Amino acid sequence: MTDTSSTVLYEERGAVALVTLNRPAALNSFDRQMHHDLWAAFDKAEANPVIRAMVLTGAGRGFCAGADLSSFDFTPGADRVARADPGPIIDQAFNPTTRRIQSLRMPIIAAVNGVAAGAGASVAMACDIAIASPQASFIQAFSKIGLIPDAGSSWLLVERLGLARAMALTFTGDKLPAQQAKEWGVIWEVAEDSVAAAMAMAERLAVMPTKALVTSRGLLQGATTRSLSEHLDLERDTQSTMGRTHDYFEGVQAFLEKRPAQFKGE
Repeated sequence: MTDTSSTVLYEERGAVALVTLNRPAALNSFDRQMHHDLWAAFDKAEANPVIRAMVLTGAGRGFCAGADLSSFDFTPGADRVARADPGPIIDQAFNPTTRRIQSLRMPIIAAVNGVAAGAGASVAMACDIAIASPQASFIQAFSKIGLIPDAGSSWLLVERLGLARAMALTFTGDKLPAQQAKEWGVIWEVAEDSVAAAMAMAERLAVMPTKALVTSRGLLQGATTRSLSEHLDLERDTQSTMGRTHDYFEGVQAFLEKRPAQFKGE
Protein backbone atom coordinates (compact mmCIF):
# COMPACT_ATOMS: atom_id res chain seq x y z
CA MET A 1 0.00 0.00 0.00
CA THR A 2 1.42 3.39 -0.99
CA ASP A 3 1.60 6.05 1.73
CA THR A 4 0.22 9.10 -0.07
CA SER A 5 1.15 11.38 2.85
CA SER A 6 4.88 10.85 2.31
CA THR A 7 6.92 13.49 0.50
CA VAL A 8 8.14 10.69 -1.80
CA LEU A 9 5.95 7.88 -3.08
CA TYR A 10 7.41 4.45 -3.84
CA GLU A 11 5.83 1.74 -5.95
CA GLU A 12 7.20 -1.48 -7.42
CA ARG A 13 5.91 -2.53 -10.83
CA GLY A 14 7.57 -5.80 -11.67
CA ALA A 15 11.29 -5.13 -12.03
CA VAL A 16 10.83 -1.34 -12.07
CA ALA A 17 10.60 1.02 -9.09
CA LEU A 18 8.45 4.10 -9.68
CA VAL A 19 9.53 6.93 -7.37
CA THR A 20 7.41 10.09 -7.23
CA LEU A 21 8.36 13.39 -5.61
CA ASN A 22 5.18 14.22 -3.71
CA ARG A 23 4.93 17.87 -2.65
CA PRO A 24 2.69 19.00 -5.54
CA ALA A 25 1.44 22.15 -3.78
CA ALA A 26 5.06 23.35 -3.70
CA LEU A 27 5.85 22.07 -7.22
CA ASN A 28 7.80 19.25 -5.51
CA SER A 29 10.45 21.63 -4.25
CA PHE A 30 12.91 20.02 -1.86
CA ASP A 31 12.86 20.44 1.87
CA ARG A 32 15.18 18.33 4.02
CA GLN A 33 12.50 15.71 4.64
CA MET A 34 11.99 15.08 0.92
CA HIS A 35 15.71 14.42 0.47
CA HIS A 36 15.63 11.87 3.30
CA ASP A 37 12.48 10.24 1.94
CA LEU A 38 14.05 10.04 -1.52
CA TRP A 39 17.16 8.36 -0.11
CA ALA A 40 14.91 5.87 1.71
CA ALA A 41 13.19 5.07 -1.61
CA PHE A 42 16.59 4.51 -3.23
CA ASP A 43 17.56 2.21 -0.33
CA LYS A 44 14.34 0.22 -0.73
CA ALA A 45 14.86 -0.27 -4.45
CA GLU A 46 18.51 -1.25 -4.05
CA ALA A 47 17.68 -3.74 -1.30
CA ASN A 48 15.27 -5.65 -3.56
CA PRO A 49 17.20 -7.76 -6.09
CA VAL A 50 14.09 -7.98 -8.26
CA ILE A 51 14.27 -4.22 -9.00
CA ARG A 52 16.56 -3.57 -11.94
CA ALA A 53 15.47 -0.13 -13.16
CA MET A 54 13.90 3.01 -11.70
CA VAL A 55 11.70 5.87 -12.89
CA LEU A 56 11.74 9.21 -11.05
CA THR A 57 8.91 11.67 -11.61
CA GLY A 58 6.89 14.37 -9.84
CA ALA A 59 3.30 14.52 -8.58
CA GLY A 60 0.96 17.14 -9.98
CA ARG A 61 1.90 19.66 -12.64
CA GLY A 62 5.62 19.99 -11.91
CA PHE A 63 8.66 17.74 -11.79
CA CYS A 64 10.68 19.68 -9.22
CA ALA A 65 11.11 23.40 -8.53
CA GLY A 66 14.46 22.97 -6.76
CA ALA A 67 14.93 24.10 -3.18
CA ASP A 68 11.94 25.15 -1.07
CA LEU A 69 13.03 28.71 -0.28
CA SER A 70 10.36 29.00 2.40
CA SER A 71 12.41 26.59 4.51
CA PHE A 72 15.30 29.09 4.69
CA ASP A 73 15.39 31.38 7.72
CA PHE A 74 15.61 35.03 6.63
CA THR A 75 14.28 36.43 9.89
CA PRO A 76 16.15 39.66 10.75
CA GLY A 77 18.82 39.26 13.38
CA ALA A 78 22.53 39.19 14.03
CA ASP A 79 22.99 35.64 12.73
CA ARG A 80 20.79 36.06 9.62
CA VAL A 81 23.64 35.41 7.17
CA ALA A 82 24.51 32.12 8.85
CA ARG A 83 20.86 31.02 9.05
CA ALA A 84 20.18 31.84 5.40
CA ASP A 85 23.43 30.30 4.12
CA PRO A 86 22.58 27.80 1.33
CA GLY A 87 25.94 26.01 1.69
CA PRO A 88 24.96 23.59 4.48
CA ILE A 89 21.78 22.34 2.77
CA ILE A 90 23.76 21.82 -0.44
CA ASP A 91 26.44 19.88 1.40
CA GLN A 92 24.06 17.85 3.55
CA ALA A 93 21.18 17.24 1.12
CA PHE A 94 21.42 18.31 -2.51
CA ASN A 95 24.94 17.03 -3.20
CA PRO A 96 24.23 13.64 -1.54
CA THR A 97 21.05 13.35 -3.64
CA THR A 98 22.94 13.98 -6.89
CA ARG A 99 25.64 11.52 -5.85
CA ARG A 100 23.08 8.86 -4.93
CA ILE A 101 21.35 9.20 -8.30
CA GLN A 102 24.65 8.83 -10.15
CA SER A 103 25.72 5.79 -8.13
CA LEU A 104 22.52 3.72 -8.09
CA ARG A 105 23.06 0.04 -8.86
CA MET A 106 20.39 0.25 -11.58
CA PRO A 107 19.53 2.60 -14.46
CA ILE A 108 17.35 5.57 -13.47
CA ILE A 109 15.09 7.41 -15.91
CA ALA A 110 13.60 10.83 -15.20
CA ALA A 111 10.01 11.34 -16.35
CA VAL A 112 9.93 15.14 -16.42
CA ASN A 113 6.20 15.78 -16.28
CA GLY A 114 6.41 19.56 -15.84
CA VAL A 115 8.77 22.34 -14.85
CA ALA A 116 12.26 21.34 -13.67
CA ALA A 117 13.74 24.48 -12.14
CA GLY A 118 16.97 25.13 -10.27
CA ALA A 119 18.12 21.95 -8.56
CA GLY A 120 15.10 20.22 -10.10
CA ALA A 121 16.82 20.54 -13.47
CA SER A 122 20.00 19.21 -11.85
CA VAL A 123 18.14 16.12 -10.60
CA ALA A 124 16.66 15.47 -14.05
CA MET A 125 20.05 15.81 -15.74
CA ALA A 126 21.72 13.60 -13.12
CA CYS A 127 19.50 10.68 -14.15
CA ASP A 128 20.82 8.30 -16.80
CA ILE A 129 18.04 9.11 -19.27
CA ALA A 130 15.41 11.86 -19.21
CA ILE A 131 12.08 11.85 -21.03
CA ALA A 132 9.95 15.00 -20.81
CA SER A 133 6.37 15.90 -21.58
CA PRO A 134 5.80 18.61 -24.23
CA GLN A 135 4.70 20.97 -21.43
CA ALA A 136 7.93 20.49 -19.45
CA SER A 137 10.67 23.08 -19.28
CA PHE A 138 14.10 23.42 -17.72
CA ILE A 139 15.02 26.64 -15.92
CA GLN A 140 18.32 27.71 -14.40
CA ALA A 141 16.53 29.92 -11.90
CA PHE A 142 19.55 30.66 -9.73
CA SER A 143 20.49 34.05 -11.23
CA LYS A 144 17.02 35.36 -10.34
CA ILE A 145 17.84 35.03 -6.63
CA GLY A 146 21.52 35.93 -6.71
CA LEU A 147 22.93 32.40 -6.65
CA ILE A 148 24.88 30.07 -8.93
CA PRO A 149 23.79 26.70 -10.39
CA ASP A 150 24.17 23.90 -7.85
CA ALA A 151 23.42 20.22 -7.27
CA GLY A 152 25.62 19.56 -10.32
CA SER A 153 24.00 21.91 -12.84
CA SER A 154 27.10 24.01 -13.53
CA TRP A 155 28.92 20.77 -14.48
CA LEU A 156 26.05 18.97 -16.21
CA LEU A 157 25.06 21.99 -18.30
CA VAL A 158 28.53 22.40 -19.78
CA GLU A 159 28.76 18.65 -20.41
CA ARG A 160 25.40 18.55 -22.21
CA LEU A 161 25.27 21.91 -23.93
CA GLY A 162 28.78 23.29 -24.28
CA LEU A 163 29.96 26.51 -22.67
CA ALA A 164 28.12 29.06 -24.82
CA ARG A 165 24.62 27.68 -24.28
CA ALA A 166 25.31 26.80 -20.64
CA MET A 167 26.49 30.35 -19.99
CA ALA A 168 23.48 32.02 -21.61
CA LEU A 169 20.94 29.79 -19.86
CA THR A 170 22.68 30.36 -16.52
CA PHE A 171 22.86 34.14 -16.91
CA THR A 172 19.35 34.72 -18.24
CA GLY A 173 17.41 32.08 -16.33
CA ASP A 174 15.27 31.65 -19.47
CA LYS A 175 13.05 28.62 -19.90
CA LEU A 176 14.38 25.83 -22.09
CA PRO A 177 11.27 24.11 -23.54
CA ALA A 178 11.20 20.32 -23.71
CA GLN A 179 11.51 20.06 -27.49
CA GLN A 180 14.49 22.41 -27.57
CA ALA A 181 16.01 20.53 -24.63
CA LYS A 182 15.84 17.39 -26.76
CA GLU A 183 17.36 19.11 -29.78
CA TRP A 184 20.20 20.48 -27.63
CA GLY A 185 20.94 17.15 -25.97
CA VAL A 186 19.69 17.83 -22.43
CA ILE A 187 17.14 15.01 -22.60
CA TRP A 188 16.58 11.86 -24.65
CA GLU A 189 12.96 12.20 -25.75
CA VAL A 190 9.72 14.17 -25.58
CA ALA A 191 6.53 12.15 -25.02
CA GLU A 192 2.96 13.22 -24.29
CA ASP A 193 2.83 10.79 -21.36
CA SER A 194 6.36 11.08 -19.99
CA VAL A 195 5.74 8.58 -17.17
CA ALA A 196 4.41 5.89 -19.52
CA ALA A 197 7.32 6.45 -21.90
CA ALA A 198 9.83 6.34 -19.05
CA MET A 199 8.24 3.16 -17.66
CA ALA A 200 8.48 1.54 -21.10
CA MET A 201 12.15 2.46 -21.28
CA ALA A 202 12.74 1.20 -17.74
CA GLU A 203 11.04 -2.11 -18.49
CA ARG A 204 13.26 -2.48 -21.54
CA LEU A 205 16.41 -1.78 -19.51
CA ALA A 206 15.28 -4.00 -16.60
CA VAL A 207 15.76 -7.17 -18.64
CA MET A 208 19.18 -6.11 -19.91
CA PRO A 209 22.57 -6.82 -18.24
CA THR A 210 22.26 -4.36 -15.34
CA LYS A 211 25.90 -4.46 -14.24
CA ALA A 212 27.07 -3.74 -17.76
CA LEU A 213 24.70 -0.76 -18.04
CA VAL A 214 25.73 0.77 -14.72
CA THR A 215 29.43 0.13 -15.39
CA SER A 216 29.03 1.83 -18.77
CA ARG A 217 27.54 4.81 -16.92
CA GLY A 218 30.72 5.18 -14.89
CA LEU A 219 32.94 4.99 -17.95
CA LEU A 220 30.92 7.56 -19.86
CA GLN A 221 30.68 9.97 -16.94
CA GLY A 222 34.44 10.11 -16.52
CA ALA A 223 35.40 10.03 -20.20
CA THR A 224 36.23 13.74 -20.46
CA THR A 225 38.55 13.64 -17.44
CA ARG A 226 40.92 11.09 -18.99
CA SER A 227 43.16 11.00 -22.04
CA LEU A 228 42.25 8.53 -24.77
CA SER A 229 45.22 6.35 -23.82
CA GLU A 230 44.16 6.29 -20.16
CA HIS A 231 40.61 5.54 -21.16
CA LEU A 232 41.66 2.66 -23.41
CA ASP A 233 43.45 1.04 -20.46
CA LEU A 234 40.39 1.52 -18.25
CA GLU A 235 38.13 0.01 -20.91
CA ARG A 236 40.45 -3.01 -21.09
CA ASP A 237 40.46 -3.55 -17.34
CA THR A 238 36.73 -2.96 -16.99
CA GLN A 239 35.95 -5.29 -19.88
CA SER A 240 38.02 -7.99 -18.19
CA THR A 241 35.94 -7.54 -15.03
CA MET A 242 32.69 -7.72 -16.99
CA GLY A 243 34.00 -10.88 -18.64
CA ARG A 244 33.58 -12.64 -15.29
CA THR A 245 29.84 -11.94 -15.02
CA HIS A 246 26.94 -14.32 -15.57
CA ASP A 247 25.41 -11.98 -18.15
CA TYR A 248 28.52 -12.00 -20.32
CA PHE A 249 28.49 -15.78 -20.62
CA GLU A 250 24.72 -15.86 -21.08
CA GLY A 251 24.79 -13.11 -23.70
CA VAL A 252 27.46 -14.79 -25.82
CA GLN A 253 25.86 -18.21 -25.48
CA ALA A 254 22.45 -16.81 -26.48
CA PHE A 255 24.02 -15.07 -29.48
CA LEU A 256 25.70 -18.28 -30.64
CA GLU A 257 22.51 -20.28 -30.10
CA LYS A 258 20.41 -17.60 -31.86
CA ARG A 259 18.00 -17.22 -28.92
CA PRO A 260 16.97 -14.34 -26.64
CA ALA A 261 19.34 -13.88 -23.72
CA GLN A 262 18.04 -14.34 -20.17
CA PHE A 263 20.05 -11.78 -18.26
CA LYS A 264 20.03 -11.75 -14.45
CA GLY A 265 21.74 -8.41 -13.93
CA GLU A 266 24.76 -10.11 -12.39
